[in-house]
This record gives sequence, structure tokens and C-alpha cells, in this order.
Amino acid sequence: MRRRSSIPWWMLPLFAAASAHAASADALRGTAESWLRQHFEQAGDRVVVQADALSERVQPPACPQAWQASLPDNARPAPRLSVELRCPSTGSRMQIPVRLQLFRNVLVTTRPLQRGDGITATDVHAEERDITRLGYGYIDQLDQVSGRLLSRPLGAGSVLTPGALGGRQAVRAGDRVQLIARLDGIEVRTSGVALGGGDTGARLRVRNDSSGRTIDATVRDAGVVEALP
Repeated sequence: MRRRSSIPWWMLPLFAAASAHAASADALRGTAESWLRQHFEQAGDRVVVQADALSERVQPPACPQAWQASLPDNARPAPRLSVELRCPSTGSRMQIPVRLQLFRNVLVTTRPLQRGDGITATDVHAEERDITRLGYGYIDQLDQVSGRLLSRPLGAGSVLTPGALGGRQAVRAGDRVQLIARLDGIEVRTSGVALGGGDTGARLRVRNDSSGRTIDATVRDAGVVEALP
């Protein structure tokens, strides 16, 4: 026996319209999600995209062709974005709010580091992080920090950012350096071996070739240090 619908006949067009709206809205959301995922995806990345539900008051226009998606020029990955869909034949436009998570392997410190420290392979390791939440940027390759020093201390588990890096090392541990000593207006120059590294202005220890003594000095230039009084 066929069961009679409990929905009044005069409400059937409303349900049909609501169903058509939902199907059209879901198609637009799917288009925006698929395009945004392809736009930001790179090898090794993990992209999570979720388009917001469209208001029932928004009537998606019909488009006989595939919708074209885009973002504003120079749009960066962010937790919330608005993808514009445009119908090529009619010129109709829709804004689809989308939530984005873009997971990428970035460099994270393995131990506490101090201001002036150089970064070595043992100081960092790769961890997957949502880069849309990294407002200060990130570094994902060790060669990006080659010869650079930290401009501030970092705790263990900190994401390495461009802003945490200062200048490059003018002197490295083990370098042969020119050692300048000044006393009563007299300048004496000799050679030595740097026992530490640093950029201009950094303090380090130097072994004097002539005397064999280890003294404190500051970096004046590449390969040049000055003995502290």
C-alpha cells in the first residue's frame, strides 16, 4: 500500500526550491574547495579546506559553463579566505568564504638557543605545522640559515622564523684572524685563531699565535678582531 505524503501539496514547490538551492550551493562550495586546494598544494603539503555554508537568502545564479575561481592578487595563505567564483558567459559573481589549513614541514628548535648562536643541523628538526597560523613566517630549509646568527633567544620547540635571525657570521670558530691590540695609542697587529664565531660586535675568545695566550676580543670585520682591554 502506497503511503501518502504528509506534506501539504501547496508546500511541495517550497521543498523543491530549497532542495535545488542546497544542491546548487553545495556545487559552488565544492568548486571553491577544489580550486583552493589545488592553488596552494605543493609536494609534501597537506591541505585542509572547508567552505562555509551559504545563507539561504543567497540565491546562486545559474551558469551554463563551469565557474572560474580566483583569489585577490598576492593573497597569502590565511585561516579564512574568500574565493571569488565568476561565470564566464553571464559575468555573475559569487563570494565563497573558506577556511584553510595548510600543513607544511618547518624547522623547529630541538633545544634552547641563545642570542648570537649559529644554527646547525642538530639544533633543529622538521615538524608539520599549519603555516596559515604562523604570522611571523617560517623557515623550512637549513640552507636558509647558513652563516646566520640568532638575534634573540629561542626556547625548545620554537618555530624558526626570519625575524629571529640576525646577520651572518663575520668570523667562525677555527678561522684564522687578524688580532688588533691597542695600548696607550699604539696599535699592534698579529695573527690568531678564533675559538668562537660571531657577527660584527660579537665577543669571542681568540688564541694569540705569538704568545699562545687566549684572550677576549670583539669582531670588527670579516676576519678581523680587536682585543678587549
